[in-house]
Amino acid sequence: MTLLLALAIGLLYACGLYLVMRRTVVRLILGLALLAHAANLLIFTVGGLTRGGTPIIPADENALVAPFPDPVPQALVLTAIVIGFGVQAFALVLFKRAHHESGTDDLDAMRSTDQ
Repeated sequence: MTLLLALAIGLLYACGLYLVMRRTVVRLILGLALLAHAANLLIFTVGGLTRGGTPIIPADENALVAPFPDPVPQALVLTAIVIGFGVQAFALVLFKRAHHESGTDDLDAMRSTDQ
């Protein structure tokens, strides 16, 4: 399972980097989204995959009962999802404004709006 996730993470990073290096802004935003998803999967994989337990201490116990997943990667990924969504929303609004001002989505053809 870890090997499959490693391959998926590598594929997402490769596709994300390829799209980020393209000239259009839409592909840049999609590449950023793929990079964010790859980073989230990487955090989950590094945190360890454990099935069959919750990171909650039962009422009649004093400590967690094995097997239990590590709650820290889960919290980090939740935070990363929220931050990634905010960055993507900002990038879309920025793209809309830049497209409105310049009339193109090509990064090389866009001119400065500080004329």
